[in-house]
Formats: sequence, structure tokens, C-alpha cells
Amino acid sequence: MIVKVEDVSSIKKKLIFEVAPEKVDKEIGRAYKKIGKTAKVKGFRAGKVPDSVLEKYYGAQMEQEVLTRLINDTYFKALDENDIPAIGEPNIVDSSGINKGEAFTYEAEVEIKPEVTAKDYTKLALEKEKLVVDAKVVEGRLEEMRTSRSQLEVTTRKKARKGDSVVIDFEGFVDGEAFEGGTGEDYLLELGSGSFIPGFEEQVAGMKREESKDVEVTFPEEYGQAELAGKQAAFKVTLKEIKEKVVPEIDDEFAKGFGVDTLDELKGELQKSHETQEKNRVENDLREKLVSALIERNPIEVPEAMVAKQLDYMYENISNRMQSQGMSVAMLGITPENFRENYRDTAVEQVSGNLILEAIGRQESIQADESEIDAKLEEISSMANAPLETVKKYYAAPEARVGLMAQIAEEKVISFLLDSAKVKEVPPKKPKKKTDKKTEGDA
Repeated sequence: MIVKVEDVSSIKKKLIFEVAPEKVDKEIGRAYKKIGKTAKVKGFRAGKVPDSVLEKYYGAQMEQEVLTRLINDTYFKALDENDIPAIGEPNIVDSSGINKGEAFTYEAEVEIKPEVTAKDYTKLALEKEKLVVDAKVVEGRLEEMRTSRSQLEVTTRKKARKGDSVVIDFEGFVDGEAFEGGTGEDYLLELGSGSFIPGFEEQVAGMKREESKDVEVTFPEEYGQAELAGKQAAFKVTLKEIKEKVVPEIDDEFAKGFGVDTLDELKGELQKSHETQEKNRVENDLREKLVSALIERNPIEVPEAMVAKQLDYMYENISNRMQSQGMSVAMLGITPENFRENYRDTAVEQVSGNLILEAIGRQESIQADESEIDAKLEEISSMANAPLETVKKYYAAPEARVGLMAQIAEEKVISFLLDSAKVKEVPPKKPKKKTDKKTEGDA
């Protein structure tokens, strides 16, 4: 086997192969021998088909089998012998046919992990938000918790108003004809939720119990059912019951529902949680600024295979997070295709940052030691609320352990860089003001 290696770019190499005729002939004979054991040709018994006949009927199958075997046998051997850090699958850009007595040649392009040498990474000028804990956040969280514990109760009020949930019967008509999906009985509708056709809920508000009314609306132009889009419709609506939200008092009894004895304890837990969240947010923001500064000083090419792998990781992450909340990415209109399109730049930046941090760790001889690995395993066990032995067993697998060591080393590199950086504390960013538009819909 003759192999020639050419540099295509800093992240891609081309391998040019030539396999000797003797090796090709040997593999052709081997393939026909295998095919002949099961080949079915009229007039011949299984296993007794002559080679000349096999060549006529099974030549294409032989060629595919030999081509696959020769590439597998030579490609990986060449990577090992030439110390090529390939990532992803090879792209076969050219190949000759498989012919007796002739050499087999092919060319393969493969992406490689770039050799990064980081520079200008110490004494970086960075800005860090000052940690400020807003007491109003705790009050807001209490209100959210209070609302989550609210219950619907039938009200004695005669008229429905925004915020009420009403039980209605309705039947919809377009051009005087009832349409499919336009009928409902004992339907519970929250007035002001925006879950019905625009204008519908506003006209139900003000109706009395047992009142019937014609509600006229127009379907939006972008409505999901094409036959209804943009059409005017009339609904016969009967309001059967009015319910309103009843929220509990925020007191010690309310706090007990969340596993503590007093309201003060609950507020303390919320304050502690908020402080932790803000601290993590500030630290993550500083880390992002650090990585951005490194990328700016160390622009590198990033292999598509690494970007694709990072996108897969990110997509799986958000899918699992949504699933843990009883939702799915599909509910947000996210597909694997539009996710990759929208987050590609983020993935490129993350891969670039990881490669640069890895290079700095190598240049500064920063790596994880055994004591740090044990401490990290205990931290993971505590955070995941999982038995330590279970965590240790999982990270005993070679791939998982290598990943854990890389994570620890990266954290140490970040600490090293921040220790040398010139970090200036700045006031926290002011939250953006919400626009108060009646026509603004939920995302």
C-alpha cells in the first residue's frame, strides 16, 4: 500500500491511496468465494456456480464488497501510521474501479482536530457585573407561587369579566354553514388568555350566566385551517357558569405547603435560591466574556464534524430540559433542522472556546489530579441526589472519565485565566422595559 498525505487546510487533510494489484486480486477471490456459497443461478447448485458465471451475475456486488473492505483495511491503518487526529467520517472524493490485475486507487478527505497554540491569554481586561440581590424578586416569586396554588371556584357574580374562567357551549358558522371543529360543549375558557380567535373572548366578557349571544369574529389570515383563514364567522354562545380564581393568603399556613414551617423560612429559602442564581448568572456572564476575548485574540478554523457534534449535544440538552418540565421542543416550534440553523454560530463559538482553553491547559501544564476527580464525583453525587457509588460506577467508563477530567481541567484553566485577568466591577445591567401593547401576543 502506498499512501500520500496532503494538507488541504488547517483542519483538513487529503489521503491518496494506491493498493497493489496482488492485494486487489486476493480480495476479489475472497469476495467471490463468499458470494458463491449462497449464490442462486438457474442451472447450478448452490456452492457450485463457476467463477465466470459469478462474475457475470454478481460483479457489482463483488466490487462493492471489495471496495468497502479495501478502504476499511487501508484508511484506518494510514491514520494510525501517519498519526492523523481524524474526526468524523472520511469523504471519498475519487476512486478507481475494482479490476483484476490492476491497482486500486482512491482519495479521501478527512477533517482533523486543529493544532491550536494560544497567545495573548493572560492579563485580559474584563468587566464583571456587581452582584446585587433585589428583594422584589422574592416578593414576585411568592406571588407566582401563590398564583400556582390558586383554585377556580364558582362565583355568585352575574356577569363574566376578564380573568374569569367561563363554561360555555358554542357553535360556529361560516357563510351560514356549521364548520368542522367549530362546536364545543361545557368548554372551559379563561377570558383574557388569548387562546381563542381574536375578538371572541372580549365579546364573551360581560355576558350573564345562562345568557346566549351571537359572537362575530374574523379568522386570522395565517390561521392553521386554510379553508377558514381570513373568513368571517358567527358563533352562537351560551354562558353556563362563571368561575374566578381564588388565591390563598401568603402566611405560615401557605409556607407549610412548600415544606417549611413559617413564612419567614420560605422567604429565606427563596432569597438564598435567588442569590445563588444571580451569582451563577454573573459568573457565567464573566466566563462568556473571557472566552469571547480569547476567541478574538485567537481566531481558528473549526471542523464541521465538531460543530455538528456540539449542536447534537445542545439539542439533546434542551430536549431533556423541556421533557423534565413536561413539555417538548416541538411545542416551541423547534425542529432539529431549524435548531441547527439558528444555533450554529453559538456552537462554533463554543467549540472554538473549548479548543483554545484546551490549548492553554496544555501550554500551562494544567490538568486534573486524582483528588480533584474524587471531589468532583462527590459534587455531582450531591447535585444529582444520586448515590456516590452509582456516580463512581458511571464515571469509571473510559469515555466518561476522560470527559470528566477534561471538564475539571477546563475549570482550572478558567480559574488560572481569571486570576491573571484585570477584572473591573460594573453596575448590573438594567432589565429591558416591557412594552405595554394590547395587541402584543405571547411568544
